[in-house]
Amino acid sequence: MAEAPENGTGIKNRFLGLLRGTGSIVEGAAEVARDATVSTLKGAGDVAGGLTGTASRIVSGALGAVDEVGTGLVRTAKGLVVGIISGVGEVATVTAGVISDTVRAAIKGTGAIGADVTKTARGIAEGLITATRDTGTDLTTGAVALGRAAVGGVKDLGGDIVGTAAGTVRGAVSGAAEIGADVLTAIKGTARGLVQGAGEVGADVVDVTRGAVTGAISAAKDVGLSAEDAASAAITGAMEAAEEIGESAVHAVRDVAASGVEGVKAVVKGEQDTK
Repeated sequence: MAEAPENGTGIKNRFLGLLRGTGSIVEGAAEVARDATVSTLKGAGDVAGGLTGTASRIVSGALGAVDEVGTGLVRTAKGLVVGIISGVGEVATVTAGVISDTVRAAIKGTGAIGADVTKTARGIAEGLITATRDTGTDLTTGAVALGRAAVGGVKDLGGDIVGTAAGTVRGAVSGAAEIGADVLTAIKGTARGLVQGAGEVGADVVDVTRGAVTGAISAAKDVGLSAEDAASAAITGAMEAAEEIGESAVHAVRDVAASGVEGVKAVVKGEQDTK
């Protein structure tokens, strides 16, 4: 296994070579990020404590290269998340905290280069869900942690929360489909995490829920899923989180369900109707 570069400049140079080459950006980015993660964290007494700095260094180098070359943002984001999560999985257990640190670092890095976080969110989510297979991470656990971190990260940036929520769900669907996992479970878990995150950082629950449902509807056509089933999975996950937050959040999710999104009716599973 290759040694990790000593600093962000070394990592950036490896990504520059990748982006200017002809190979797969996702696979190449995953390899660079995995090598750097393992080399840094292997033998570390406190993997969780060292991850934040490691992830930030890798993301900074990777997205700095994207900014210089001007292409490959989404594919690089996907690959670097796969690599970081897989690298952690080689030396320790992938926890919700590991997922949160990785997702937040990737979103922060997007903001640092002035890129569109709604686009990066899709690649980040796709990579995260894809990585659950190889690391043995429970799909729902991964999806919920993904959603919470995505909202927290974009709130810190002051970015587009609705668009980020939609992009995160779309990416989760693509990732689940890629590894043959249950797409509805991925939608439900991600939407639940998004609304949990909204409650934690004071984001608008209606906006986040609407974004999650919009993303689910948009992604449904790509995987042969009915728009209604996808929307209902998202609204059900959102409601589970809302019930944990409080009455006002429950009303907010019900308002979205009752009004529908893009002409699609979303039904909270376990309830008779959402009129």
